[in-house]
Amino acid sequence: MVLKNTMNTKNLRTQVFNSIWESDLHSRSGWQARIIFSLRIAYAVIRDAIDGQITLRAMSLVYTTLLSLVPLLAVSFSVLKAFGVHNQIEPMLLALLQPLGDKSIEITERIIGFVENMKAGVLGSLGLLFLLYTVVSLIQKIERAFNFIWRVKAHRSFTQRFSDYLSVVIVGPIMIFTAVGITASIASASIVQQLSAIEPFGEILSFTARLAPYLLIIAAFTFVYVLIPNTKVKIRSALIGAITAGILWETTGWAFASFVASSGKYTAIYSAFATLIIFMIWLYLAWLILLTGTSIAFYHQHPEYLSIQKRELKPSNRMKESLALHTMYLISKDFHTKGNGWSVDRLAQYLHVPMEIMEEIIDLLINHELLKRTCDDTTCYQPSQSLENIMIEDVINAVRSHGEESYLNLKRLPSNATIDNIMNELEQASKDRLDRRNMKDLVLKENNG
Repeated sequence: MVLKNTMNTKNLRTQVFNSIWESDLHSRSGWQARIIFSLRIAYAVIRDAIDGQITLRAMSLVYTTLLSLVPLLAVSFSVLKAFGVHNQIEPMLLALLQPLGDKSIEITERIIGFVENMKAGVLGSLGLLFLLYTVVSLIQKIERAFNFIWRVKAHRSFTQRFSDYLSVVIVGPIMIFTAVGITASIASASIVQQLSAIEPFGEILSFTARLAPYLLIIAAFTFVYVLIPNTKVKIRSALIGAITAGILWETTGWAFASFVASSGKYTAIYSAFATLIIFMIWLYLAWLILLTGTSIAFYHQHPEYLSIQKRELKPSNRMKESLALHTMYLISKDFHTKGNGWSVDRLAQYLHVPMEIMEEIIDLLINHELLKRTCDDTTCYQPSQSLENIMIEDVINAVRSHGEESYLNLKRLPSNATIDNIMNELEQASKDRLDRRNMKDLVLKENNG
């Protein structure tokens, strides 16, 4: 009987997996395709979480947050003080730490006390620079976690990182408190007060007021998901990830508040450390939710990564050769016609390949001195030499020889006259066929055609 039940469970699980992963979404109706697609994303996100990389990065961000929280708030405090709204930091912290229950008041008071003790005159110029460096380091680690999820290997340059991050730190608090102020002004307006006394407007306004915190969280998450990764994130994908993360945030907050309310045993065991431990657990859950949301956004934007088993996309050598030629041709043509330049994002979208594959091809061409990066903020690429000197044969050979190192190359293989002759014949045939054609020949031929 037990064996029969086990077999039935296994068969049911197989049927469910087949219906999810072997279904052709194009042959399904709209709502069925959306449900199956959502289940695939959910499976991939849970699988990645179990794999451990996302949870490890969430733990790392907890440690960095503990070191950087006070400097971050100190910078925000200084900015908001200029606008006379610095007293709003405490209510914001209380709202953020609300799931901690009564302990949120104690933690908020301690953090605010640390922030108020940080004075520029006491810190000095070196201390102030260290404070800014700590803040930038936190956002840098967040970017790296997001880039890992988005399979982005290239990071922002130091100058771009510093300017972008400080813009977020300085402009972000102003935007948040401006939005909160506008919301409060609208809520206190006389016409809104009059409408609230009239049904059904009163019920609608009450529902909107209850919905406002969710909308603010979703808007904040969407902003983070679009801005932080060093790649182009579609608003729709970021919004879907933010909605899911926002719901998880509120649900987890409610569950965690219930946990804290019954955590008397932990206080008895850990004594003075109980508050810190509970605070760290909440920070871990908060980062895990944020990273889960960006993982959902990634899989929504790149469904080609959805599979039962986590897999690394490895293009064939023929695919790499074609991609390298496409890339060199597009960049060479743009350079010849003095266009706007090609970034990795644009190339990946135009050629319909994942970002990490495109980055691999770009790095390959740069390492073989066929391309070079431009020095503007939005990194684009251009030929490293005149188009007449870049032979098509060089592009092909760059792909074929990529990865040959001193400890792993053709010279280490045992000599075999038959094999060597075949390899030489292949190389000679390629030279004869390409006949010293260069990238300028391709560009001019296409323009003349």
